[in-house]
Amino acid sequence: MFDNLSERLERSFKILKGEGRITEINIAETVKDIRKALLEADVNYKTAKQFTDRVKEKALGQNVINAVRPGQLMIKITHDELAELMGGEAQEINLKGNPAVILMAGLQGSGKTTFASKLANYLQTKKGKKVMLVACDVYRPAAIEQLRVLGEQINVKVYTGENEPNPVKKAEAAISEAKKFGYDVVIVDTAGRLAVDEQMMNEIAAIKAAIEPSETLFVVDAMTGQDAVNTAKEFNDRLDFDGVVLTKLDGDARGGAALSIRTVVDKPIKFIGTGEKMEAIDVFHPARMADRILGMGDVVSLVERAQEQYDEEEARRVAKKIAKNQFDFNDFLGQLAQIKKMGSMKDLLGMIPGMDKALKGVEVSDDAFKPIEAMINSMTPAERANPSLLNGSRKARIAKGAGVDIVTLNRFLKQFEQTAKMMRKVQQMKRR
Repeated sequence: MFDNLSERLERSFKILKGEGRITEINIAETVKDIRKALLEADVNYKTAKQFTDRVKEKALGQNVINAVRPGQLMIKITHDELAELMGGEAQEINLKGNPAVILMAGLQGSGKTTFASKLANYLQTKKGKKVMLVACDVYRPAAIEQLRVLGEQINVKVYTGENEPNPVKKAEAAISEAKKFGYDVVIVDTAGRLAVDEQMMNEIAAIKAAIEPSETLFVVDAMTGQDAVNTAKEFNDRLDFDGVVLTKLDGDARGGAALSIRTVVDKPIKFIGTGEKMEAIDVFHPARMADRILGMGDVVSLVERAQEQYDEEEARRVAKKIAKNQFDFNDFLGQLAQIKKMGSMKDLLGMIPGMDKALKGVEVSDDAFKPIEAMINSMTPAERANPSLLNGSRKARIAKGAGVDIVTLNRFLKQFEQTAKMMRKVQQMKRR
């Protein structure tokens, strides 16, 4: 997401490149280009105009006019205003209550049911909460089954109440059961429609009035641009929700919803969905998103994801093996598993400054590790633990079992050897 916007903004800043200082003439040209870039990204016109007016006002301040490197200061001003446009600071989810009740709302196809499961997984694994999911979409049988299957995947209780056709009564019964069995959080998934209609609005308003949730989240598909913003406004007028969830930010969305929605509904974006996996959920940080829009990456989020998967005991064990030159394929497989848990490769690479530009047009697949895993899994336990055992006949067997040719296998083995050597050198430098 934001690729086109990032490119357009970069071109806008080039107007000032080489300029000795900012003048009313060159800043007017730059701001006009920025406004065009925002409109092309499907940002609401009023929002885009207000944004560029603020940028222009700050850029024409005395300190900026006299600056030696106006282009860089212009980027900083735009960054700060982008962050402010999207909410300024990250907003925590409200988990007050015994149990805390979270009501999910949104149109059909927005990813609401999947996100409800991701949120349950997030609260369970990262916040240590005992969570119950409630299937209150009584119109689409597949929705109940979908939630049940997803609940099994993440080991979270799903209350289906399939004998209760009334979604209000079902939600109330689920909360009563949650209180009885000591659940910390109840997430209520509601019915969606293909478009906003009066029946749906009345129903979800009735559910909200009955269960009095501590948090009501509106889930919106970022791919739908300004339609998403308009739908959010209609829901907010009826529900007065507490926050927005943007899904499918890993797709080719132009970014208009993320940049417009806070201004239009005056509610914070609290979470974003960045992929299909249950772990593909992030707290929304406006400043970090501004970094990514301006091609600066998001190193803080990358480090946080790495820390979440970091096992100190395992790290010490592997470090000892590396120091003794005993790092083997089992260890390598374990490291790959930790990387995969961090999220999609495209998303991770996008967090590294400059990588979006470097990888433009390059297809980054999450299947990249599959051939490596296949080669390691084709080895015997003894071969994995002792790479030096791999002779010609063993290599031929492994290549055949993994469905690759000998050249591919030898290339991987050489890369593994080089990686092990490099890791050993790093360990030696640490001990000095």
